[in-house]
Amino acid sequence: MVASSSSTRPLPSLFALSALILQPVLAENWNPRIHVNRRDYIAPRTTERIPRPLKARADTVKPGQPTHTVSDNLILGFEVIGDSGVSGQQLFLGDDTKVYIIDKVENNPLTINDHPAWASEYDLTTNTARPLEVVTNTFCAGGALLGTGEWLNIGGNQAVDALGVTSPSQNGSNLYQNSDGAFAARTLTPGEGAEWYDDPAQDLTTRRWYPSLETIETGRIFILGGNQYGGFVNNAANSNPTFEFWPKADGEVPVESTILKNTLPANLYPITHLIPTGQVLLNINLNAAILDYHTNTEYPLPAVPHAVRTYPASAANVMLPMTVANNWTATVMYCGGSDLQSDQWTSGMALINVAASDSCISITPETSNQWVDEDPLPEGRVMGNAILLPDGTVFVGNGANTGVAGYGNDTWVLQESYANNPIYAPLIYDPSKPSGQRWNRDGLKSSEVARMYHSTATLLPDGSVFITGSNPHPDYSPNAVFPTEYRVERFYPWYYNKRRPEPSGIPTSLTYGGQYFDLELSSDDLFGNIGNINVVKVVIIKTGFSTHAINFGQRMAELDHTFTTNAAGGATLHVSQAPPNAAIMQPGPAC
Repeated sequence: MVASSSSTRPLPSLFALSALILQPVLAENWNPRIHVNRRDYIAPRTTERIPRPLKARADTVKPGQPTHTVSDNLILGFEVIGDSGVSGQQLFLGDDTKVYIIDKVENNPLTINDHPAWASEYDLTTNTARPLEVVTNTFCAGGALLGTGEWLNIGGNQAVDALGVTSPSQNGSNLYQNSDGAFAARTLTPGEGAEWYDDPAQDLTTRRWYPSLETIETGRIFILGGNQYGGFVNNAANSNPTFEFWPKADGEVPVESTILKNTLPANLYPITHLIPTGQVLLNINLNAAILDYHTNTEYPLPAVPHAVRTYPASAANVMLPMTVANNWTATVMYCGGSDLQSDQWTSGMALINVAASDSCISITPETSNQWVDEDPLPEGRVMGNAILLPDGTVFVGNGANTGVAGYGNDTWVLQESYANNPIYAPLIYDPSKPSGQRWNRDGLKSSEVARMYHSTATLLPDGSVFITGSNPHPDYSPNAVFPTEYRVERFYPWYYNKRRPEPSGIPTSLTYGGQYFDLELSSDDLFGNIGNINVVKVVIIKTGFSTHAINFGQRMAELDHTFTTNAAGGATLHVSQAPPNAAIMQPGPAC
């Protein structure tokens, strides 16, 4: 690992920042009839697509059954499996056996190089954590997966001493040996011995705390918003209302965002989703827009109904599966949040008593510019995590019933926490069900761990859900009502103990369009019933980068296929490559 100090990082004023930005193009409201190019990726189903079986190739893999076994009484419930080492403010699945966890700088008991660690590698085979060195403060940074397979972690806070107080020394010569992280662009390549690489030569040109990241079609990262020096919510003097890309191309400078300028103060961690048009859907405070970053044009959408979804309201949000049946069209759903107006965030009201919203809304911007009311949650929730499961349903866990994200020393807080009444019971959302029947918690068991501010979750390769974090405090607080949390849990969906299909011929890489490939299923894979071939689906999933109720880059896309059966009760799936559009599934690793 190359780890460098940030002592030479510039500290530009807001005036200097404004001199470097391009102005956006103002546009009429988003209208899919005008602004969407129609497309159809479904190939005709003809006999020409029924090939002879392919022989096994060296560039294929064959899956097995989960190596982590559990008793049947844990199905639909949670199990504490280990200790994360650092509190899980941010995390991502790096490969089949490793989850990478990132905290803010604080006095974690786990140490590295004679100072507290604030990053770790969690081994899913041994349920142990290895400390990782990070030299800059990662507090409320953002992350995403590059097309190269590297993970990027962007921005953060100034260097701090005990209790999160800004340190007089910003170059590492302080209590926790941390440097200013606001410009930092940290990268990690998962694998044996992986380490974080933090080179000031790769830094941003502007400070970003609470930024959002989205992988685009080229495999580069789109970076949006944040502020310069932190705070509970944003303000005009502190805001960074721009977007840029990493790695930066020659001549690129940050571009001003109109929607960010107009959505103060609740516009940190804007909710972003790349849609198949190659544009980015933005949900920020009570506003929304489609950003065409190719032309620097923003197309406004109708106001977001019922509640704020962005931090600190922190609604669960997810792009629902893109399938053959819906022609890989993106619908994004937002559930929960807080029904607060812009002037209420800083009014002095006791935010901890504000009831979380139970509303759910969705939008399908390729076909409509209107919001749709979805089935409401059974109770209001802030700080929930929405995780795509391989069966096409959505797991929602974590969060609270009252309050908002954040912490502080206001008179109305609960030991610094801005939220109360944790929700221990998860939910499952099934988009295939009729309206009014999509939420379900039948048989689901509750967790025993309060997952409040700074909790995270991700899907694992075996189909379980990895959950950790919770720390509504400026520093390590093991004895609080909602303590600094290190316990790692797994949630086990209904299918976890079922036998898994073990198809042969899974390629190690896919292309955008091109020659199909064959997967061989045995009779056992079809559970002895050849009729099950009619319900088989082939999907690819990006699990995303989890922080602050967002999994940046999480998405699922189905691959089209036909099949032929054989006399032994098995079948051959003839599977199309990924749709020829990298805005549906961006380059880079996927499950």
